[in-house]
Amino acid sequence: MKRAIEVAKSAKGEIPVGAIIVKDGKIIASASNQKEKNNDVTAHAEILAIREAEQKLNRWRLDDCEMYVTLEPCPMCAWAIVSARIKTVWFGSYDRNYGAFGSVVDMKKLANSKINVYGGIMEAECDNILEEYFKELRK
Repeated sequence: MKRAIEVAKSAKGEIPVGAIIVKDGKIIASASNQKEKNNDVTAHAEILAIREAEQKLNRWRLDDCEMYVTLEPCPMCAWAIVSARIKTVWFGSYDRNYGAFGSVVDMKKLANSKINVYGGIMEAECDNILEEYFKELRK
């Protein structure tokens, strides 16, 4: 999660969310939000990390991988994570507006998936990054 936090902090001009994908204890993909930079509504950190991992492994099934993300995934990202068959997701901040792994909806249940999901990992640190971003944005 520490690496995902570093990636989130590097996101300039974007909502600071960082995601990494790990296989066999090694980081194989990392990304931050790039919606503004790419003018792409789908350029969430999780989606970009999944794309990078798929390219690196030359396959779409990531069932031997884990994802660490600083914010609970939204429905689009949660569905992509479930569809990619990622085995475990660890997230930091709960998203009370759009969270799709239990806060608002639970894609795990909707998809009847066996994915393991753990929230609140380094939650205070992840919350702080988002709070500081929105505080600056409001100025």
